Amino acid sequence: MRELLRPSRLAPGARVAVVAPSGPVPEERVQAGLDLLRGWDLDPVVAPHVLDRHGEFDYLAGTDADRAADLQAAWCDPSVDAVLCARGGYGAQRTVDLLDWDAMRAAGPKVFVGFSDITVLHQAFANRLGLVTLHGPAAAGIDFIKHARAQEHLKATLFAPERVRTLVSDGTALVAGRARGVTLGGCLSMLASDLGTPHAHDGVRGGLLLIEDVGERAYRIDRMLTQLLRSGWLDGVSGIALGSWVNCGPYDEVRAVLADRLGGLGVPVVEEFGFGHCAGALTIPFGVAAELDADAGTLTLDRPALR
Repeated sequence: MRELLRPSRLAPGARVAVVAPSGPVPEERVQAGLDLLRGWDLDPVVAPHVLDRHGEFDYLAGTDADRAADLQAAWCDPSVDAVLCARGGYGAQRTVDLLDWDAMRAAGPKVFVGFSDITVLHQAFANRLGLVTLHGPAAAGIDFIKHARAQEHLKATLFAPERVRTLVSDGTALVAGRARGVTLGGCLSMLASDLGTPHAHDGVRGGLLLIEDVGERAYRIDRMLTQLLRSGWLDGVSGIALGSWVNCGPYDEVRAVLADRLGGLGVPVVEEFGFGHCAGALTIPFGVAAELDADAGTLTLDRPALR
């Protein structure tokens, strides 16, 4: 894995676009997220179709074409400094192939933030644009709107990323040791379902993999990890940091599966890093060289996430 290009940090007055490339978003949550962003002295603008709902599939925020058009227009708008996803849900896999990656590459680097289903886009931005992205709270997500830690960590990452170069685990090492590599990852179920598609990583050799998920029982986590193992996708991974596993059943069961499936890789594995589908979720940059110290429970970036 190679380090990717870091976009510029934000400054007061920066314009940020809010898009919904996946699931639908309640208007009141969008407004609450916009209020927070304005409180940071940002200038948020809402893409035209953010509040849409698909006529037939109510789990989608409007049509595939409209969701893709919103994302591309925001990215290619020279007045926009960052693009923030309103939520995850499902739908990015239906839009990613509709994007004009040549036009987006020509538009130049900027900040991109999202998590959950947005994992699909994190992979595409890395492979098509060679760009560092932020696995962070959704702009209209409950975990962002309601939790000061998530707000403060994202704000620091956007404005003063040198302040948040080290993340500290609340858990313990499943496998001890230290490892270096370039960060990547996201939602486990999305990594598994995106396997083998044109914009996905073809493997994680030399990388530090950060994974989490929500609402997946232990046997399904087992199945997804086993798929990644059998496909060879995990070959050569340098180390693994685990985030949240909310609503995945008793954590002891989940932890046992994680230890069983990942422990045999012979690389450091650390749990409970506090990113993903959890209250106060931290923001993690993908595409930055870092060191994972399983014994200390730390992930330390070589450089700030943004320039």
